[in-house]
Order: sequence, then C-alpha cells, then structure tokens
Amino acid sequence: MSTSLRLGDDAPDFEQNSSTGPIKFHEYLGDSWGVLFSHPADFTPVCTTELGFTAKLKDEFAKRNVKVLAVSVDDADSHNKWIEDINDTQNTTVNFPILADDDRKVSTLYDMIHPNASATATVRSVFIIDPAKKVRLIITYPASTGRNFNEILRVIDSLQLTDSHSVATPVNWEDGQDVIIVPSLKDPEVLKQKFPKGYTEVRPYLRTTPQPNK
Repeated sequence: MSTSLRLGDDAPDFEQNSSTGPIKFHEYLGDSWGVLFSHPADFTPVCTTELGFTAKLKDEFAKRNVKVLAVSVDDADSHNKWIEDINDTQNTTVNFPILADDDRKVSTLYDMIHPNASATATVRSVFIIDPAKKVRLIITYPASTGRNFNEILRVIDSLQLTDSHSVATPVNWEDGQDVIIVPSLKDPEVLKQKFPKGYTEVRPYLRTTPQPNK
C-alpha cells in the first residue's frame, strides 16, 4: 500500500534499473536539485513530445543545478528503442536516464499509480526535490495532458530564490520580475539592509521589491 507524499517529506530513496544502467536515486542527485517525472508507458505520443522537450532544456536545467530523471513502467530495452524514436521525431538527443520501473517499485513509492485513472499506467506526476532530498513540489496531470516544462523551470527559479532571500513570488511571476517581501519581516533596519533597492508598501502585508539577486 503506497503512502501519499506531501511537501516537505523526505524523497524516498531507491535503486532501480534505467536506460543508462542501475541508478541509486539519492546518489544520482548528489548535491543537485532533482526533477522526477513519470510517464504512462513507452511509445506514447504525449510522452514522446515531453521527453524531447526536456532534452532540449538541458542547459536550462544545468544552470539551475538540476538533474532530471524520468520513469516509465516498461523495461530498459524498450526505453532504449523508444529513445531512438524520441531523438528522431523531436530532433534532439535524450540526455537523461529513464527509469525502467517494470516492477512498479518507484511508481508505488511515489504514489504514481492512481487505480481509478488506470490500474497499470502511471499518471503524469512531477516531483521537484531539493539538495536536502526534501519534496518541494508535486504536480499531477491526467495521462492525456502534456506538462508545461516552462512552468517547472519557473517553480525551480522561485524555490531557489525564496530559499535564499526573505521573499515570495506573486501570481504569474517570472524570473527578473518584482517579488513580495515576507510579512514576518518588519524591522525597518533589517528591511533596509536586505532590500537596498527599496520597496513599495501596497498594504502593510503586501510589499513589493525588485528581485534581490538581479
């Protein structure tokens, strides 16, 4: 019986075969952030587009210190045949491992099988995991809907920024835009020190400031 993961939980470790050989998850991540994302099956059209686009984001993930790991419930031989199709149809080169989760070990650990949707295929789950191996984001899409990887990059930008500065990011925020000072910060001297560019007080609880690390 799987247990649903929640934000802030430790990301379960595992060892599983993949398209590039055996992977020990925590060891694979090292001190990087991680994106673990599941696919209903090999040779499926939506997944083919997703994995191709993820491969094209290699430099974007690298500059954010993020390692990507896909998971599908087929075996490694099937994955490697599928990768040839992905490379050909999406005009790219898959540059990250796809876990061969044919025993459903990882799918069960991360609660990726939703029986009322499908008894065998994984739903489209995304987990963002920080260097402390904590789960920081979970998004689950239906199998028929391709994911927005620009949104995944946006969330990583927000998490990395808000971890290192006393800010939160507002609706539809993109990297480089103004951010919100956390309401718990009230000391004028601390505010002056942390936000030398100044800030605008819309309400006492809503204060905007230019992005501090830009």
